[in-house]
Amino acid sequence: MADFSLSDLARRVHYSKAQLSKVERGVKAPSMELVRLCDAALEADGQLIALLSRSVPGGQIAGAGSTDEEERLVWPLPHVDSGARPVSRRLVIAAGAGVPAMGISRTVVPAGPADASAVHSLHSLFGHYRQLGQDIEAGLMLPTLVAQIGVLRELSRSASLRTRCGLLILGSRYAEYIGWLSQETGDDTSALSWTRHAAELAAAGGDDSMAAYGLVRHALITLYRGDAGQTIGLARRAQDSALPARIRGLAAQREAQGHALAGDYDACMRSLDRASILLASSAPDPEAPIIGSANLASSAEMVRGWCLYDLGHPRAAAEAISSQLPRLPPQARRTQLRFGVRRALAYAAAGEVDHACQITAGLVDSAITLRSATVAADLVTVVRTLARHPKNAAVRELAPRLGAAVHSAVS
Repeated sequence: MADFSLSDLARRVHYSKAQLSKVERGVKAPSMELVRLCDAALEADGQLIALLSRSVPGGQIAGAGSTDEEERLVWPLPHVDSGARPVSRRLVIAAGAGVPAMGISRTVVPAGPADASAVHSLHSLFGHYRQLGQDIEAGLMLPTLVAQIGVLRELSRSASLRTRCGLLILGSRYAEYIGWLSQETGDDTSALSWTRHAAELAAAGGDDSMAAYGLVRHALITLYRGDAGQTIGLARRAQDSALPARIRGLAAQREAQGHALAGDYDACMRSLDRASILLASSAPDPEAPIIGSANLASSAEMVRGWCLYDLGHPRAAAEAISSQLPRLPPQARRTQLRFGVRRALAYAAAGEVDHACQITAGLVDSAITLRSATVAADLVTVVRTLARHPKNAAVRELAPRLGAAVHSAVS
């Protein structure tokens, strides 16, 4: 049993004694952030977190079939709540202006140089879209990306078998990316639907590993819902030894984040160590779009900082993220925003309020421009954390701009 007075605990978790007294007397319910900080300070090994844990029911992606006959087809387009509609042939051709003169016929022809050239061009175009997604609001990207899947569908009808498989696999990458952007808009239902569709397309093209990555993506959604058990369970299912090292590494990384939510420090660190080894050993295919983030030089180390915050060690989290942020490419604006906000949150929770305000002030414009629902979750926590210091001049100065950023992100 930790021999702490209320004043001792207040100094360790950077909450006022009055605030802790209200929680102690049952006048006010504790936030999850406070519980995590107290769990770490009292070395409770996740027991306090377990008392306040929340569970969100959810289905599994892999193997989840549909009773609708159309869902069993290869190319049907899932719904995306962005104003997009099923694409017409005219829109497909117009959206495919980046790949002109690839005539659409119904006759399957032998593979040739034109086939390889088309697939290569479409791969390059996908890379451009991924970069564009770092710079503009996710919802603005979705209709164009849905239309590009329509382009791939049309082209696959006239392609050789080999090229068709390549187009299906590329289509799966588009679908997975659409799923991620859908999550960025706050539409988890569309995100899961598109992630499942990505697995179906990849399997049809002969790449079964994408189904496993679908579990990793699903686990990201349960992570943001605060469901540690689902996150860990889904991530573990994507770590079969027959899968590529990169997918297993990303799955181990996601499992670590689940353990951090549960307050299990040792299990979290073991998963992160495993992720580091697997990701370091993976050799990317230069002919295929990279699975997962292409912007994190050492994703396991950046995620280590992410996890340390959830484990109730905000100062260590801030230092870990600070060491990795300079390694991000300057064009990775969305990634810089995501981890920059988490860094600001960690400093705020560690009691370095002025520094947290300085960091946050530099991120507000990007938060308004990119409108990320996942980043907004941390921004809301930044607001709550800074609100504990109403007399701080930096907090008062930042409040209007930060409030506008949060409103923009969640509206």
